[in-house]
Amino acid sequence: MTSNNYIMDSSSLIELNRHNPIDVFPSVWKNMESLISKGLLIAPTEVLDEITERDDQLTKWAKEQSNFFRAPTQKQIEILKDILKAYPSMVREDRKYDADPWVIALAKEMITDPQQTLTSIKRIVVTEEKLRGEKIRIPYVCQKYNIDSIDIIEMFRIEGWKF
Repeated sequence: MTSNNYIMDSSSLIELNRHNPIDVFPSVWKNMESLISKGLLIAPTEVLDEITERDDQLTKWAKEQSNFFRAPTQKQIEILKDILKAYPSMVREDRKYDADPWVIALAKEMITDPQQTLTSIKRIVVTEEKLRGEKIRIPYVCQKYNIDSIDIIEMFRIEGWKF
């Protein structure tokens, strides 16, 4: 049984689908659905917006996962404002959707929610972004907010999944 709550970035879903397509690796995606059904794998609705810019299997799969995507709360909007004030370059103006700061805002809200802090569940951001160069990326901002971040393969290892 997991003791983690994962907040997923679109980069992880896109890369997972690229290397492990849903129609070829259904067991990978069934494991993801199991975490989603338990409320242990979530993402902000902005991740869905990014994913549905494409018309592919991932879009179809994502639209079927109603429990996966969480609408923004007022608290997340407040956290988002703080993130963008501190790291304005995190959002690129040339993109229609940019879920990155929303992923962090959702994770931060969960970590600071008094009801959530009473449990021993750890909140972890899942992203394929890496700390490199001068560009402000999810792992860098997560570090600044004391939020753990990992890639999807590390999530599989933590969960004990083998395929």
